[in-house]
Formats: sequence, structure tokens, C-alpha cells
Amino acid sequence: MKPFDTILVANRGEIACRVIRSARALGYRSVAVYSDADAGAPHAQAADLALRIGPAEAAQSYLSIPAVIAAAKAAGAGAVHPGYGFLSENDAFARACAEAGLVFIGPPAAAIAAMGNKAAAKRRMIAAGVPCVPGYEGEDQSDAALLREAKRIGLPLMVKAAAGGGGRGMRLVTEAAALPGAIAAARSEAENAFGSGELILEKAVTGGRHVEIQVFADSHGNVVHLGERDCSVQRRHQKVLEEAPSPAVDAALREKMGVAAVAAARAIAYVGAGTVEFLLDADGKSFYFLEMNTRLQVEHPVTEAVTGLDLVALQIRIAAGEALPFAQAGVTLTGHAIEARLYAEAPAQGFLPQSGLLAAWQPPAGDGIRVDHGLRAGQTVTPFYDPMIAKVIAHGATREEARRRLMLALERTVALGIATNRAFLLDLLAHPDFAAGRATTQFIPQHFAAPAAPQPDSHLLALAALLWFEASAAAQGHDPARAWYSGGGFTWPLRLEYGETRHMAGVAVTGPDRYRIGDAEIAVRGRAPGRLQAAIDGTERAVDYVFAGDVLHLACGRADLAVRETLHAPPGAAEGAAERELRAPMNGRIVAVLAAEGESVTRGQRIVIMEAMKMQHELVARCDATVEKLPVRVGDQVATRQLLAALAPLATEQDRAP
Repeated sequence: MKPFDTILVANRGEIACRVIRSARALGYRSVAVYSDADAGAPHAQAADLALRIGPAEAAQSYLSIPAVIAAAKAAGAGAVHPGYGFLSENDAFARACAEAGLVFIGPPAAAIAAMGNKAAAKRRMIAAGVPCVPGYEGEDQSDAALLREAKRIGLPLMVKAAAGGGGRGMRLVTEAAALPGAIAAARSEAENAFGSGELILEKAVTGGRHVEIQVFADSHGNVVHLGERDCSVQRRHQKVLEEAPSPAVDAALREKMGVAAVAAARAIAYVGAGTVEFLLDADGKSFYFLEMNTRLQVEHPVTEAVTGLDLVALQIRIAAGEALPFAQAGVTLTGHAIEARLYAEAPAQGFLPQSGLLAAWQPPAGDGIRVDHGLRAGQTVTPFYDPMIAKVIAHGATREEARRRLMLALERTVALGIATNRAFLLDLLAHPDFAAGRATTQFIPQHFAAPAAPQPDSHLLALAALLWFEASAAAQGHDPARAWYSGGGFTWPLRLEYGETRHMAGVAVTGPDRYRIGDAEIAVRGRAPGRLQAAIDGTERAVDYVFAGDVLHLACGRADLAVRETLHAPPGAAEGAAERELRAPMNGRIVAVLAAEGESVTRGQRIVIMEAMKMQHELVARCDATVEKLPVRVGDQVATRQLLAALAPLATEQDRAP
């Protein structure tokens, strides 16, 4: 192996920070790359050197092989670590690194290519004797062939993009009538995400678990597995909670799955870190190959926690030509670990990804707690990349201890300014089925199909009113803590709005740092930047908060709240604007325009499809209407709240009645 002393990390965010940390611990210099959207980002600041590689769009920066190779040469790097996502499973990138004289910290290009296409990989695994889900992975991609094979396989079945992952280009079909639309949608999404519309079909295994095996191989012929991870808790086929070991796997099953995973790795002459994903049937005994991820996984920290190994350091050592420092017998699992993915998304709005200013960020700490992130307060979460912003990991002697620690850590996580799934994660962890280790791939669809927006309690609303009152008083030059007199004072009215709810509140100052809000008596106990401690009717509460523009963001325990004070705000948009206007829910790119100006459309009809944070979002007509304006075209970059279409609702029979 060619020696190297400098590693370029071809990624961003938390995984770039993670790789830099291990590289530095081994004595390697690190080089970061960044797009225009990530200028000044923590991962760029963490490295010894950082180079710009292009504009915000991933295709012109993090996915640009020439740009990454040029940066490595300019920085004098001898090796490249791809992280996960982006170019990590791109065989052309691995070959380009080799041709440029760079060590690729990952598997050989041939191994990536062998597993990069789900159809080809599945055929190879069948030949190697690895159990696979019954399905269709043939070359005939005509609609007729897919419909014919689907009938043979039977429902329910999965339609999957052969070239990708991460839940994109994937559809579950439970009714025959929905199959043609699922094929068309999956193919379109796959072409946009991966540049290939090739599909495979698989029998949907209901009530099963997503269990994956971590494998490691060196260039000396040694291959081991490091046990399993259970990744069953998913939404839209994307993982949310992961744990090691799996509560459904005993020692005997672990050995069988490990042997199959090692066989899969040997079948493609694998080198480095990889993950073989299986679907464990509801019987708890049968398992089937799904795919192999030829890279480091997002969820690798739970394996690190239970094995005591640094997987990134192992990757680097193997890439440098070293042999694995242990055999299979030397792998031991200690305790239990659970990871929660913190996403910038709104679960109550169909898990809609969010972008915007992260006004406050404070990761939790404590025994057994680890947080992987690349964040800082005041950073903008952009719409150009994946919405996962951090990972919170808890390790304990038992699964229950790890679960409790993770819940407490999430309660102490402060991420304000944009909506996150923090409260949703706490609901998942608190559910009896998860607590008992019974969660399957249907856990979220069965129990959290339509998550409700968390509602603030009266205490949090009272503290929001207090903070808005103090902000208003301070803006007018008054000290709100002393705006009182012995004869009593007037009550200051406020109208708080959060979501679709309006709440009237009145604040009266009853003494220094003492207030009455409604029937509640509040005494302020302590203040710090962004934090308020108070006693409400004798109950001590602490709230983290930040003002961002005209919005107050608060976090208290399990609850997050974004609230405006609107008593004196100008009137909102005219009633019915939501029906007449389709606006972008976030920054993104237009990938389809499905109507024309002057065209009549019906309620529910798709008008525009935009892509943001690796997902497609369909904007549909909310009523029967005529398209008045359609100011966007395919390929346009649009900003949050930008007008995409203006509709003129058609008169109904009721409207026409005298």
C-alpha cells in the first residue's frame, strides 16, 4: 500500500467531523472540502485545511469527482475517506482515486460495483448461497414484464430502485390497482436521485425486522463480523432508531447471520468496512439478504459502543495495509447501545424536511452519552443535503439503561430555530412495544402513521408569555423585572400564536421578578443567556429559549414550541389564500411541471413536483380550479414560500345558488 500522511474527507457535516477526529488521533493531517452552502461550517473549521469545491448543489460540489480529486491534489493529500452518502459507494470515484495515486479508504472499486446495483448484487448473492427475498431482479424493465412478475410474486410487494438506497425510489404496494403508479413513481424518483430507473421487485415480508451485520475485511484475506444492529424503526424506509445488539437475535442466530454476511463479503473479495443488511422474518428464524452497503454506516456508533472499537480508525489502518488486529473469536459485545437520528423535519406534516436558521444548539452530555454532529448555533440548515443533523447515542449495561439514558439525553438536547423530530423520537422510545424490544419495520406505520404536533402545557405557555412580555418591555426601555408598584399594576395583554392555535394571555407584574399570568404565580429564580429558571405555582421549571426574528423558540423537557406574539401584528393573508396559492415548503429545485396556465385542474391533481433534501414533494390543487399563473419551469431553484402556482377556484353549485 502507498503510504500517506494526509487524508482528505470527501464529505460534510457530522460524518466529516467524525472522520477528522479519528484521523487526527492516529496522527494524520486532515483536509476538509466544502460547498458555498457550507462555507465556515464546523467540519471545515475542524480540519487542518479546508478547500472550496463548488456551489451549493451537491452535483457540482460533493458529488463532483473532478472537484474532489483536484482538491486532494492541491492539498497534498495521499488518501481520501468518503464518509457515507455522496461518493462513498461510487465505483467510478474509487477508480478515479486510484488513477490519481490516492488511497481510497474503502473497498476496491470492483467490490463497490458488484454491490452497487441491487439487481446484480442479489443475483450474485443467490449464486453464493446467501438467502434472498423472493422477487424479480431481471434485465427486462418494461412495464409489462414488471406487472407480470409482480403477479407471480404476489402482494404485498416492494418496488425498489436497483441503483440506490435511503428509501428513495422505493414503494410498498398492497393493492394491484396501485402497482402501475408505484412503478412509475419509483422509476421517476430513481432516475432523478441515481441517474438510473432500473427497478427490482421483492416480496414484502410483513412483521419482520431490519437486522444488519457489520463486517470488516483486510487485504490479507481476513474477514470478520462485529455482530448485528437492529434498524427496524424506520419512517419512509429511512432509519430513525438503531440499536446493538438486536433484541430479537440470540447467539445462535447471530452466528448464522454472521457466517452469511462473511460469505457475502468473501464472494466479492471485499476489503474494509461494510454492512450486509438482512430482513429477519416474523418467525425470528428465517432471514433474507437485502443489500450490502459498501461503506461506513450512519449507525456505526452503536457497534463502536458495544465492541469498544473505533471503526473509522480500523478503516484507515486497513487502507494503510495493516491486517485486522483481531480474529472472530476476539470480538466481544458488552452492554447495549441505541442511536437516535435527529432530523430537521416536521413529523406532524408528513415528516416534511425543514431548512433555516439553527438559532440555538446545545448537545447533551452525561454518562454513556455520545453526540455526533457538525453543528453550531447560528448555522443555516440548508435544503441542499440530507435533513439528518445529528446523532444521539446512549450506551448502558442493559438495553433498558441505554433507553433511559437516551431519553434523558434527548430531553436535554436544545435545537431551536427549525422544527426537528426530537419530541417524536421521545415518543418512539417511550412506546411500550419499543421498550419491550418488539418493534418491527411496521412499528412507525402501525403506531405513528400520523404523528400529532406536540401541544405545550400551561406552564410552557406561561413562560412564553413572560418572555414575550419582557422582550416587549425591554424594547421600550423598561426593566420588566421591576415594572411594578405596591398598589398593583395593569395586566399586559398578549396574543400568542403557535401552529394553527391562538392563545390569549395577560401578564401582571406583582413584584421584583414576580408575575401573575392567568391564574399562575411565577417567580423567576435565575437567568442565563438563553435560559430561564422559574417557579410556577411552586413547581420549578427551566426553559431554554431564543428569539429569531419575530418568533420565540422554546424547549422545556420533551416539548419544543415556536410562538409569535400577534396582538399588534398586521393582518394576515386574505382568507382562502391557501387554496389559491401553491408555495414552496422549503428551498429546492423544480423537477416537474404537470399543468399549464389556463388549464382546469381538479382537487388533488398534481401541479408541480419539487426536490429538496433528497426527496420529492408534490404540490397539488386543494380545490377544483383554473391555473392562473405558473411562474416556474423544470430546473428552477426556488426559495421557501416562493409562489409556484396561482389558482382560481371554480364556483361550486352552492356558490351559484341564489
